[in-house]
Amino acid sequence: MEDKSKKFMNPYLAGVLLGFVIIAAFFFSGEGLGGSGAVKDAVRTTVAKIAPSYAENNNYFKSAVDSEHSPIKTWLVFEVLGVLIGGVISGAFAGRLKLMIEHSPKISSKKRIIFAVLGGILFGIGSQLGRGCTSGAGLSGMAVMSVSGFLVVAAIFGTGYLAAWFFRKLWI
Repeated sequence: MEDKSKKFMNPYLAGVLLGFVIIAAFFFSGEGLGGSGAVKDAVRTTVAKIAPSYAENNNYFKSAVDSEHSPIKTWLVFEVLGVLIGGVISGAFAGRLKLMIEHSPKISSKKRIIFAVLGGILFGIGSQLGRGCTSGAGLSGMAVMSVSGFLVVAAIFGTGYLAAWFFRKLWI
């Protein structure tokens, strides 16, 4: 049996490096980290390209049509692309790059995918209601010592801890 513990970064080192990434993000871009804004920018650009007359008459999408710069060329879009590419590179170097669906032996791959998609949809809705994702609200909020940043992280982890009991059979 192969020892997989050596293929992952030390979590304390990873946390310190993440702190440096947040500092660098503020220093170089003037903005913190977050992913939900990238999805919004991609959707706004897509709607403006596919249905320009609809976008022109909709206040939310109109800014994508009127802007001199495409929303797809924002800091957050490049950040998310970097995270995806970096994840692939990291997985390749560690020998963990393979297409698979991890799940408990008690459930099927199909059920795992359905719940993963449902979880993603709920997360997307929650990020819109909360005006940002966990990275933007929590990590970047805490980095600037915002009380709301600390509260949102406590709420995220607290809710996750409580909800895990109900959904534990999806991965145990």
